[in-house]
Amino acid sequence: MVFVFRVCYFMPMVRDWLISATLFTVTLATTTMAGWQYTGGSLLSGLYFSAPLMLILLTHEMGHYIMAKRHGIDVSPPYFIPVPFIGIGTFGAIIKIRSPIVDRNALIDVGAAGPWAGILMALPVLVYGLSMSEVRPVLPASGAMTEGNSIMYLAIKYAMFGRILPSGGYDVFLHPTAFAAWIGILVTMINLIPIGQLDGGHVAYGYFGNKYARFSKILHQTLPVLAILTGTYVYLDSLMAEHTQLEAMSSGLAASMPWFLWFVLLFLMKKMGKGMYHPPVEEDEASPGRRLLAIATGILFILIFMPVPIRVS
Repeated sequence: MVFVFRVCYFMPMVRDWLISATLFTVTLATTTMAGWQYTGGSLLSGLYFSAPLMLILLTHEMGHYIMAKRHGIDVSPPYFIPVPFIGIGTFGAIIKIRSPIVDRNALIDVGAAGPWAGILMALPVLVYGLSMSEVRPVLPASGAMTEGNSIMYLAIKYAMFGRILPSGGYDVFLHPTAFAAWIGILVTMINLIPIGQLDGGHVAYGYFGNKYARFSKILHQTLPVLAILTGTYVYLDSLMAEHTQLEAMSSGLAASMPWFLWFVLLFLMKKMGKGMYHPPVEEDEASPGRRLLAIATGILFILIFMPVPIRVS
């Protein structure tokens, strides 16, 4: 035990990876508990949710880590954030970049690597999970959650089931593995919002340079507007579905909350960044190849964008 303590004290890298492994293990436990609650089965059945979710999140973070190391950037291993008894059991993971990335090629590479790695892992998991899911009539249920749709998600469901879902009173009821994959896609979408120091913000700054700071501010300020529009749409749609006024208001509020939450979190990130959305980058433009990667990453964001991430009835 004393030997382990001395190794951790004198070798920060070993200490960092031990902390990372411990947090990963704890988060696997909390997400398994969340999966157990989702399935209503045995604790072991929770692994159908937690194992693919953790695999997708780990792949995303390791994409950042490996690419940062390739560019010689001082970076920490991924630190997962366990959240017992709440939601999906985790707030995801973070990687600490210990020095600003000023090279625009490196910034695009590191920013894009995580989302692309995560989505390439999430898509086959989603297809596998959907193959074990059922299409059934939708019955009214107070508090029931409907996952958000994106262009990519709609297309995959159409390819597998031969119809747009939900429609005609039918929807797909997600197997825990499919739900984990959908969460992975949602996390990728959130990270690709092109604001501040999110992955999408890194890619945007790498492509446009420091002049993007003004547009990042504008986008941030539009998030409450998007929240209001989303909530209003769901509210009116609920009224048309003959829900009560209170039910419609509750549904609209639940739909708008994610955008308000991300507005606040980005505001806090800006405060922690000394009032800047993103550290300054070099004036030299990114290479043509990196600019193409940035454009492809922007297209990916459009394909997985969910205007209404979660809808509660």
